[in-house]
Amino acid sequence: MAAPREEFPIEQRLRKDIQDAQRARDQLRLDTLRMALGAIHNLEVARTDRKNAEYGQPLTEADCYKVLEQEVKKRTQAIDLYKQGGRNDLAEKEQHEMDILQTYIQASQMSDEELRSVVSRLIEENGKEFRRVMPLAIKETRGRADGARVQRVVRENIASS
Repeated sequence: MAAPREEFPIEQRLRKDIQDAQRARDQLRLDTLRMALGAIHNLEVARTDRKNAEYGQPLTEADCYKVLEQEVKKRTQAIDLYKQGGRNDLAEKEQHEMDILQTYIQASQMSDEELRSVVSRLIEENGKEFRRVMPLAIKETRGRADGARVQRVVRENIASS
């Protein structure tokens, strides 16, 4: 039997905030944080399945942030669908959940200055061709910057340099 792994700071923070939400009787926050922690746990369990592409790979903190980003993306899609269906009550609930999750992701995000410096270094090293720079920028900023934001900064830097 393998020894249990150390918890990442993000997981410790989620657990602490779950306790705080229980004390405050904040049911929406409590449910959202439990769901996030459960999604991280599900990814870890999925990696024990031999059919999984990431079988046997240990969970990393970047994986935890990626799970949270996926959960935010699900909320974004759900909000649009609920609004189309005229269910503003459900759209609001999803929006609150998304806001709660965003606070955890923002702590790990790169600042605009950091992002610009990474992109300008990649342009210096690889030339001003978008198709060459963009995949490298995405790879280097994965989990720390939204893809649309990276794309915008790459386009701005190529146009201005």
